[in-house]
Amino acid sequence: MENPQVGIVMGSASDRSIMAEAGEILKHFKVPYEMTVCSAHRSPERTKEYARTASERGLQVIIAGAGGAAHLAGVIAAETVLPVIGVPIDSSPLKGIDALLATVQMPGGLPVATMAVGKAGAKNAGILAVEILALGRPELHKQLGEYRQEMARQVEEAAKELDTG
Repeated sequence: MENPQVGIVMGSASDRSIMAEAGEILKHFKVPYEMTVCSAHRSPERTKEYARTASERGLQVIIAGAGGAAHLAGVIAAETVLPVIGVPIDSSPLKGIDALLATVQMPGGLPVATMAVGKAGAKNAGILAVEILALGRPELHKQLGEYRQEMARQVEEAAKELDTG
């Protein structure tokens, strides 16, 4: 297998069903990735080591999904200069609002690109990772254009099925 270019990290193994959406997008675009569990709170040393060594392992973008206090993306951003994309997970009684606020409210100088809560956010994180990689890879840029055209075609087909006029 080709060396991973994107790292998908989640705060708990129970987040896998959501973060798999990012993986599916990366598979679609044939972007090699790795997936692991690191917790900002329960395994802080593992998380820091993952972030500190990401670049030397060939990663170019990290997608981090976590629920609750959701400090994972921020801790990773503090330990690497790679782009970090945060995915808030709906895993608490607050329905992901806590994770959204924890992920998006980063101090100046430590950006985390924050996606929507849940599966749509994970899917968009995968797409954003591909868009970042496409800046230096014309073939990915072309595939993204085709992907968008296919989405538009699907909307047109659905509209034709529903149009009664």
